[in-house]
Order: sequence, then C-alpha cells, then structure tokens
Amino acid sequence: MDLSKLLELNELAREEAKRYPKKRYLYTEIISEKGRHFIGVAGPRGAGKTVILKQIARQNQNAFYLSADTLEREEDLFEIAKVLVGQYGINLLLLDEIHFQKSYEQKLKKIFDFLNIHLIFTSSVSLSIFESSYDLSRRVKLFYLYPFSFREYLFFKKNVSLPALTLERIIKRQRLEEYLRYEYAFSDYLKGNLLPFSLEEPNVYPILENIIERIIEKDIPSVANLQVNELSAIEKTIKFIGKSPVDGINFTSLSKNIGITKYKAEQYVNLLEKAFVLNVVFPAGTNVLKEPKILMYLPYRLLYKSYDESLGALREDFFAEALKMRGWEFNYLKTKRGAKTPDFLVRYKGREIVVEIGGKGKGKHQFKGITAKQKIIFAHSQIFTEDKRPLFLLGFI
Repeated sequence: MDLSKLLELNELAREEAKRYPKKRYLYTEIISEKGRHFIGVAGPRGAGKTVILKQIARQNQNAFYLSADTLEREEDLFEIAKVLVGQYGINLLLLDEIHFQKSYEQKLKKIFDFLNIHLIFTSSVSLSIFESSYDLSRRVKLFYLYPFSFREYLFFKKNVSLPALTLERIIKRQRLEEYLRYEYAFSDYLKGNLLPFSLEEPNVYPILENIIERIIEKDIPSVANLQVNELSAIEKTIKFIGKSPVDGINFTSLSKNIGITKYKAEQYVNLLEKAFVLNVVFPAGTNVLKEPKILMYLPYRLLYKSYDESLGALREDFFAEALKMRGWEFNYLKTKRGAKTPDFLVRYKGREIVVEIGGKGKGKHQFKGITAKQKIIFAHSQIFTEDKRPLFLLGFI
C-alpha cells in the first residue's frame, strides 16, 4: 500500500492549520471528550469542520488527517487505518467528509472493534448513524457544528469575547448593557458574515452558490439513490423556497409549484435538511395536519432575493437557527382560518413561551386570543417594553 500521497496531504493539513489561530467554541468540547467512543462532527459546508480537524492534527503529533474524498474507489479505509497504527504509531485518525466513503458505517465498526485507535470524523450531510444496522449508537458520539452564532461572530470578527446569555436573563433584562452595544453588527451578520470563510472573503455569495452546487451534485448523491433528473428538481425546490414568502411553504405547495409528487417533495426537503440548507419546523399541537414550516439556514435565502426583500424571512431563519444550535424544542403556531397567530411556541425549562418575530412595529395585538402565560416579541431593534426584547440577543444564548 502506497501512502505517500496521503502522508503528504497530512503534512499540508498541519501546515495550513497555522493560518487559523482562533478556534471555534466546539473545538474545546471535542478535545475534552473522554472515553472509547468515536466522535462525529456534522454541519454545513463552510462552517469550519475541516479547519477543526487540521487544528487538532497540528496539536497532536500522533494524529493523522485524511479526507475521504481524496481516496481512490478501491482503497480500503480499514486497511489504511491498520497501516497507520502498525507502521506509523498513529493513535488518532481525523477523517474528513466521511459520507464520501462507501459503506462507512461498516468500516467504522470494523476499525472500532479491531484497531487500537481513536477516530474523529466529519460530514457535510447529517448522518443517520443511530439508525445503522451496524449499531454505531454506542460507538459514536455526534456533535453538530453550525455557522457562527452572533456571539461567536463577534469573537472572530471583532475580537469581542462575551459570556453566553440565558433566556432567563434576556426575559428579565438582567445585565444586558454590554451586549446591547453590538446591535449595530447584526445586519452584517444576517447578510452572510456568519460563515467562517467570510473572514477572508468579503463577497460570500459566489462561494455560497458553489456550495449549493456541490451539495446538489456531490453531497446528496453520496447518501441518496436518485435519478439524474431529480437533481434539477432539488435545485428548483431550493430556488422556489428562497424566492417565496415564508408562510405557505410546505410539502403540498412545493408539490404543486415544482411539479413533483408530495412524496418527492418530502424526500427532497428531508435531504436538504440533512445537508443543512433547509430548517424544517413542525406545528404545535396534535390536531393539526403535520405539514411543516420550511425555513432556510442563513444566509442561503440571499442567493434568491435581496436583503431588504428577505428581511422578514431572515429574522425567522435566524430565530430557528439560534434555537436549533442550542437544541431547544420549539414549534410554529399554525394559522387558523386566515387569522394571524404568533410565530412560534418555545418550551423552556418546563414553561411554554409564545413568540412573535418581527420588526419595530410589532405589538401586543399579535397575541390577541393567546392564553399562554408568557408572550414575547423578539423585534429587530434595541427597544425593550413589557413584552418586547431585541431579536439579536438570541445570538448570545
């Protein structure tokens, strides 16, 4: 087995890590993990998964960085790992973009069972490893690396380090003065500067277009058995969602407008959610049709409409993404008979909080007929009232 190419790429990865002295908050969590289990890191393209692996490689002399999409079809991951352990004393394998390795679940299990090596892998497609027939659930702990939170954006872009906020502090307006100083930067964040490559590339949109292209042509086909003509239907699905108002986008409307079956609409949305393009939010309650509200991950919507045209939808995208980053449970509130209802129901520490997202003009009339004890408007402003809080503060949770 000739590993010369892989050895060279590993050294190049270590050198490249010098360019990135700052580390994502997740880095500390990953290197602090103890135990026999492997670690998986899933997240969107451009979020910094590769950089984290290269930073870990640079800090560990017995680590080896390997990108799965550089392997030839006939190369066996287990055999490579076996040689790295036996001949080079490697005890930590850093495997990038594992979804490009065919039957990766079987190979991970074999490495886990037969080799004395720890492994950290990444994927730009959310992996269904816990549904695997190879029982990886007890062998792998999965982390998610999302784009920068607003708090992390300030750390990387402005060199501002602030502690995380709790929702309780935001609701009760406790010691928020230091945070309110940075509302001015929120619009730039929403416009696309939440992705790490924006630190070096002032115009992020051409890169985002390339990312969408790679997701459709490379990532999704690596995990789904689709016909070639379906890839163009997936592209149309993204464009339609990006150009449309948030309300009314669901499986049924996609089916009618894209010219596909409702089953295919659901399949495509599921794949795009796994690829971190779409964010699917289901309605609250049990007596409603389970059609989801389909949002987008920031800032993909801006590929299809201007910032001003998209602002209302971007606010909802931000809210859903901020809560998803924290793993909080929330649903959207379904409109009944044309009547406007608030946007979301959030479950937080045993309480239900009804939330409306909007601009400066939103007021109490949004909660007419709502009986929940706690009702909050998260508005795109610095204004505090009895029931209004600045939206951008959710970027610090």
